[in-house]
Amino acid sequence: MTDLLKITTVIQGEIAISDDPGVVFGTLLGSCISVCMYDLQAGVGGMNHFLLPGEDCMGSMDAAAYLYGVNAMKGLETGLMKAGGVRERFQCKAFGGAAVLSIASDIGQENVGFLLDYFRREEIRCVSYSFGGNQVRRIRFWPTTGKVLQNLC
Repeated sequence: MTDLLKITTVIQGEIAISDDPGVVFGTLLGSCISVCMYDLQAGVGGMNHFLLPGEDCMGSMDAAAYLYGVNAMKGLETGLMKAGGVRERFQCKAFGGAAVLSIASDIGQENVGFLLDYFRREEIRCVSYSFGGNQVRRIRFWPTTGKVLQNLC
């Protein structure tokens, strides 16, 4: 008998953290970005899902704050450290930034540019990424092992 995965969906503006080996996080991405960050030694990981680059110009940390890249990244790092992760050991994998909407601005590329700059500035080790294109991505992330599966839709 095959065990079915119990997937916890992470939607826009959410962050999820777990140290449970039975947990799998999942999300669907277009122009949004999702970062899967983990500390293998501590056996903890988390996923965010942000919509816009930069930070909430109002400076609030209400329910909408994690829609913005800076807030989502800081929230993910803080959550992992509270769960026992050590920042110097964090690794991440990042996905999204596709051009799936027919609009003049390319928010997907703006999100990617923001994130790569953030990784550089904050000295975060990104071990793999998949950005751009024009297809939706379905992501599955095992937070305690760092394993990620990506399907293009």
